[in-house]
Amino acid sequence: MTTSPQTSTAHPGSTGRTRTSQTRAAIVTGASRGIGRALAERLAADGFAVAVNYASRAADAEAVVAAIAAAGGRAIAVAADVSDPAAARRLFDETEAAFGGIDLLVNNAGIMTMLPVAGADPGAVQREFAVNLMGSFNTMQQAANRLRAGGRIINFSTSAIALALPGYGPYTATKAGVEMLTRVLARELKGRDITVNAVAPGPVETDLFLNGKTEEQIRFLAGLNPFGRLGQPGDIAGLVSFLAGPEAGWVNGQVIRANGGMA
Repeated sequence: MTTSPQTSTAHPGSTGRTRTSQTRAAIVTGASRGIGRALAERLAADGFAVAVNYASRAADAEAVVAAIAAAGGRAIAVAADVSDPAAARRLFDETEAAFGGIDLLVNNAGIMTMLPVAGADPGAVQREFAVNLMGSFNTMQQAANRLRAGGRIINFSTSAIALALPGYGPYTATKAGVEMLTRVLARELKGRDITVNAVAPGPVETDLFLNGKTEEQIRFLAGLNPFGRLGQPGDIAGLVSFLAGPEAGWVNGQVIRANGGMA
């Protein structure tokens, strides 16, 4: 659905064409909790209609939709395992049907399992690559063909790439791949007025990060930045809000480290 057409000026970084105002629509993958929920709620507050994607946590996703609606926003919950190309396509189909088009993809879905290279279970490694790397690839491919002009693609990497910590090998390998896809796709979309960037958070206090870590490990990682604390989901949501907005039209093909100065 779209709003009544009105003439508006193009945003900075656009081609300068006059556009009609319309409902801006966003897909946030992995949005049922943690950083993803913070992203969905922030973007809804910014005026986006949001597709809250989830793989298995239906009740959590519906809670996000309800919170957005209670705050006066628009949202739908869409089940899709983005590691499946057909499911990624269906995610875009359902979002377009609900909102009339898509302007923003935020590739937040991911899993992080501590897997030592020498002793990692091959099945666990394959699953990490399937969700983190191929899941991002599948949705980027859909977005590259379906976002409206002036759109945004925001991927998620990790600041852990710079640390090369034991146990993070498969996880950081998937995110290094996401960073390269970000840079390449930004160039492949030449002439489309679509930016492609990645956010690389440091440690953020979410269930995904805390799971499987000892208190000692958490204190060590929190102490790696000058603030001496873990990041919060809202710290990351603010950066994504900027990249999704008109002031970021000249930021393209970049990986932005959001880690409090960790590395």
